[in-house]
Amino acid sequence: MMSYILLIIIIMIPGLIVQSTLKQKFKKYSKVGINGMTGRDIAEKMLHDHGIYDVRITSVNGQLTDHYNPANKTVNLSHDVYYGSSVAAAAVAAHECGHAVQHARSYAWLNMRSALVPFVSLASNWVQWVIIAGIIMINTFPQIFMVGIILFAITTLFSFITLPVEMDASRRAIAWLGQSGITTSQNNAMAKDALKWAGRTYVVAALGSLVTLLYYIMIARSR
Repeated sequence: MMSYILLIIIIMIPGLIVQSTLKQKFKKYSKVGINGMTGRDIAEKMLHDHGIYDVRITSVNGQLTDHYNPANKTVNLSHDVYYGSSVAAAAVAAHECGHAVQHARSYAWLNMRSALVPFVSLASNWVQWVIIAGIIMINTFPQIFMVGIILFAITTLFSFITLPVEMDASRRAIAWLGQSGITTSQNNAMAKDALKWAGRTYVVAALGSLVTLLYYIMIARSR
């Protein structure tokens, strides 16, 4: 138990540092103007430059709630990104469009992640309750706990498959921002820095999930 707590603390501290730094970076780069284009304008241009015309761009509530939905082909931008004209808004808008480009190009890792979504949705809804029931009845019905481990393993696998998807979307975004002339060499470096820290949140989440999975496996082995 102590070893698990120690591992969680080791993961938690970098996680807090990454989250804090990410907020600071986006706050800083949100104050750096770009060229008058809003996040929506940039998203539309990136899509069209890649020959994509069947993806809608919408505004959603919240902060850092930006995402691409392959199910209905929508790039969903938070209010500050959708209407903002800054390095931060450009980076986020281009990143989400990077996912749309992945979808249009049948990027293998995105296809794999999309295929896992139904299983991850099911696993996420049940894993907590199955794990609790499994721990309670581990000495009488250890099979329940094993089912919980399998469900949790699915969510962990999803976290790691997400990593190359996010990194590739950022790579496409930064390359296009520079090639299209939307960013200069200076603010392109800022956009790259913002997306780098955003990507690190996924790394920390994946490692945290792996640590928890290993802990559950240790419990099962000890019984």
